[in-house]
Amino acid sequence: MNPLLLKIGGMSCQHCVAHVTQALQELPGVTTVTVDLASGRATLEIEEAYFNLDEAAEAISEAGYDFLGQIEP
Repeated sequence: MNPLLLKIGGMSCQHCVAHVTQALQELPGVTTVTVDLASGRATLEIEEAYFNLDEAAEAISEAGYDFLGQIEP
C-alpha cells in the first residue's frame, strides 16, 4: 500500500472533514483516510491496483468540495 496526498478546497468545519472522509472511504482501493481541516489535505493509504484518482476527484466534487490535485510527497 502506498500513501497518497490530495489537496481539497472548500472545507470549513469538522462536518466537512467527516463528509470528505466518508466519500473517500467508499472508493475501491482505499484502505485508510485521514483528512486535515487546517491544511486542506487528505492522506490516503491505497492499493494501487484498485484505486482510481479520477474517481476520487469525482467523489470529492460530488460531496460538494473542490479537488485541487495530488500533492507529491
